[in-house]
Amino acid sequence: MNGAEILVKSLEDLGVERIFGYSGAAILPVFDALGKSSIDIVINSNEQSCAFGAAGISRSSNKVGVAIVTSGPAITNTLTAVADSNADSIPLLVFAGQVSSGKMGTDEFQHIDVSNVFAKAAKKVVLVSQADDIESIVKDAYYFAKSGKPGPVVIDLPMDVQFEIGEYHGENPITFSHKYEDERHLGANQCEEFFRLLKNSRRPLLYIGGGLNNRAASERIREFNRIFGIPSINSLMGKGILDESFRTSLGMLGMFGTPYANIAIQETDLFIGMGIRWDDRVAQKVGESGLNADIAYIDINPIKVQEVRTSRYPKFSFIGDAATALDDLIQYAKSHPVELDIEKWQQRVITLKDDCQLTYNTDSKYIQQAEVMEKLSSLLPCDINVTTGVGNHQMLAAQHLKIKHPRSFITSGGFGTMGFSLPAAIGAHFANPETLTLAIDGDSSIRMNMGEMYTIGTRKLPIKVLLLNNRSTGMVRNIQTARYGNRIVATEEPENQVSFAAIASECGFDTSIKISHRDELEAALKTMLQSKGSVFLEVMTDMEEMVYPVVAPGKGYKEMEMGPYISAVK
Repeated sequence: MNGAEILVKSLEDLGVERIFGYSGAAILPVFDALGKSSIDIVINSNEQSCAFGAAGISRSSNKVGVAIVTSGPAITNTLTAVADSNADSIPLLVFAGQVSSGKMGTDEFQHIDVSNVFAKAAKKVVLVSQADDIESIVKDAYYFAKSGKPGPVVIDLPMDVQFEIGEYHGENPITFSHKYEDERHLGANQCEEFFRLLKNSRRPLLYIGGGLNNRAASERIREFNRIFGIPSINSLMGKGILDESFRTSLGMLGMFGTPYANIAIQETDLFIGMGIRWDDRVAQKVGESGLNADIAYIDINPIKVQEVRTSRYPKFSFIGDAATALDDLIQYAKSHPVELDIEKWQQRVITLKDDCQLTYNTDSKYIQQAEVMEKLSSLLPCDINVTTGVGNHQMLAAQHLKIKHPRSFITSGGFGTMGFSLPAAIGAHFANPETLTLAIDGDSSIRMNMGEMYTIGTRKLPIKVLLLNNRSTGMVRNIQTARYGNRIVATEEPENQVSFAAIASECGFDTSIKISHRDELEAALKTMLQSKGSVFLEVMTDMEEMVYPVVAPGKGYKEMEMGPYISAVK
């Protein structure tokens, strides 16, 4: 086979059913081979969306999404999506067409030094030098991307190597999978140490991150908490790992976290972090005056564990797969019964949820985005995948929506990339075609990859899109209001803004709706969720709406601003 055919056959061996791509001269041999294969090609509006769509596969399933693009600007267009996946530890394969090997390092048309461009944005970058290596590189990369701390792998594929004849061996992909199996377990002494801390605690708090955002880890943390009933909070990426309808599930921690999550962290005496990045939103706050809780930290990333060991001296830490560690702890607890004295603490967090409920300006004549999220949450079916863009709508969705399953709330966390929602929803739909997919976006965020309205409409994908349109870059405008003396610069749109709903209709959506009045809202949301085919619902919302609570940059949780509508702490 030639190199392009070996690549495609290797993807078929791995069970890849579709790729997201955009063709071009430097990748045409691969697309020609794809055309003769069983693999479906999803053509997005640009290469960034290709990589976001592939990441949507990875984020919503146990598969690794694949994007294939051509050289030069095509591969640099994927840089943002690759960095986004790297920040959120999302496995991804990106194949980049490249000029012929002998022309690399010259001023050849559309040449870019892929290795240097992606060195800090990807988990790994591989330059293929001969066709005989392609099979092992592709199959190894698939499992390497999923292993340890997952992340994107970029494969640089010169034109001459795509044409070169090589030997295809048909190696079993499982042999590559075994290379990356994590054998680390908690020993009996480590389990005993963990439970000694837990038994001595009166106010333990679980902090669940994206490292547990898969079925196996979610099942284990749910079993663990059925036994112990420890109040929990989650990161943005950890949403849905524990059922958020539980009374002691406090929701998202952080700058725009729920008030009760941000209060609970101030009162805990044992902070148990699992599968979290331990970023600035947590590290600085946990270190603030008055937050003197003991720390237990479990994560597969040795760098992060070492950072915490260096800066915070946790009483317990473990480098390894969180699902495996939880299984070890559960088995230990079953053979060594552990009783906790935390009833007062459980009641305290339930009272916090009752006393500090999320709310909004109910007297405004304009629809509030928080109001939309609150109504939507009561209407969502249990089995749904929700994607978001980035902005106020994202934080309000994270605050208000009750997500009951892992990998069901799909958002750009660490990199915060606007334009994420639509292409990610396309990937999530293809990974889970029987599950309802809802893309929530804001008017500024959706414009970044608005071409995916065309992809959804022309391919007749049954994706629902909810656009919250406040004619502004709302989150940035909020900062201008609060921190820059209400000087609003470059964050408002004109009143004669185009109708996104009309654009959706022109793009081929089956149903397109635009509303501006509160009394239309509930019926429109029900229509969106219950109608067959693609639906676009544009809701005009209040430009002046602020997201609360908020912990301002440089401030601690004890300085959280509750805003004018959320009740003060009792």
